[in-house]
Amino acid sequence: MSSHYSVIVIGGGQAGLSVSYCLRQRQIDHLVFEQHQIAHSWRSKRWDTFCLVTPNWQCQLPGYHYAGDDTNGFMQRDEIVQYIESYAQQFNPPVREGVTVERVAKNPISDVFEITTSSGEFTADQIVVATGGYHRPRIPTIAQRLPESMHQIHSSEYKNAQALPAGAVLVVGTGQSGCQIAEDLHLEGRQVHLAVGSAPRSPRRYRGKDVVDWLDQLGYYDITVDEHPQKEQVRHKTNHYVTGRGGGREIDLRHFALAGMQLHGRLQTIHDNQQIEFQPNLQQHLDQADAVAESIKQTIDEYIATQQIDAPTEAPYKPAWEPPADQALTLDYQAANITTVIWSIGYDMDFSWVEIPVFDGRGYPGHDRGVTSVSGLYFVGLPWLHTWGSGRFSGIARDVQYVADYIQSKHRRSSRSEYRFNAMAIGS
Repeated sequence: MSSHYSVIVIGGGQAGLSVSYCLRQRQIDHLVFEQHQIAHSWRSKRWDTFCLVTPNWQCQLPGYHYAGDDTNGFMQRDEIVQYIESYAQQFNPPVREGVTVERVAKNPISDVFEITTSSGEFTADQIVVATGGYHRPRIPTIAQRLPESMHQIHSSEYKNAQALPAGAVLVVGTGQSGCQIAEDLHLEGRQVHLAVGSAPRSPRRYRGKDVVDWLDQLGYYDITVDEHPQKEQVRHKTNHYVTGRGGGREIDLRHFALAGMQLHGRLQTIHDNQQIEFQPNLQQHLDQADAVAESIKQTIDEYIATQQIDAPTEAPYKPAWEPPADQALTLDYQAANITTVIWSIGYDMDFSWVEIPVFDGRGYPGHDRGVTSVSGLYFVGLPWLHTWGSGRFSGIARDVQYVADYIQSKHRRSSRSEYRFNAMAIGS
């Protein structure tokens, strides 16, 4: 079995499979390494009721768009896994599952990439890193201040309320995962304490359509990183919270509070006397999240007016709940019967196994639409690699087509050079 390939793709998720599809179309020999199994993250790192927050029609993997009968619905976890597995079955990519890539380097003499794996040594003319950007679950060192009896997990480990010890739950972080997990626990009858961060929120439906439909018409999903007002900083911003659960609905934390969920400001510290201290910024964070949601609505309003679209109107938003002026900033976790803490504060990237100098001080690879300054090295599947949809089903096709074109161009040049070398050798 050959150990050298024209291209080796690292990662067998939707990004890596999409690259493989494009390479197969171009008849370029390649191999895909997947540390676990296809669709592993969707299968193993999502909770039981997880579903997409974008409508099914946005599932547009190259050569495999969503073909079900619920285009405006939101696929649940098991349906997402089936969608990815069916995609792989359609074109049978050369994937080796259960293989960990331990090291990637470039030989300065031979100019080929050297790949050390749990299955042996390999080389390649070109490398595509398709492992996404969510590698190490982030759990802060302050977690060590909680007693060993406290059940602590990262949001990627949460499955359902029944799997947790009896008692109240503190969810730290209000990105998409934190808000949806808090809701899931609340619907299961758990007392939930939610430490609210600065994540923005999005409307779900507005003026007769899902907001995603409006933003698509507005061309938002075609805006590139270079065109975005925040430029590269947008790559590190927290996603807006919203849900596709129950056919899709808005998440307004104020309504959670009205229903009995306990909202707090950002977690400040944990004291030895069982007191959890929160920052006095709950009101600020709720107001900021509302302001973002209203700005999205305003943008849609302006578009409707400019295009003279006949769309129903909606009453202005009014906050349903306000934090009390005398809200306590400390909480005795034992008195509150908190037995579980779920850390939902994101992930850290870890490309330490890529021993090629293309990373900035934050460990993010320098690239232009996935093409790095090192010839033959590419990245795909990262959030905002090029547009909002780069790390999602909706925009991965555009990214991998672009990278595949680069790969094909370099592959042709290498093939011509090899042909000339062989012809000279025969002639001599």
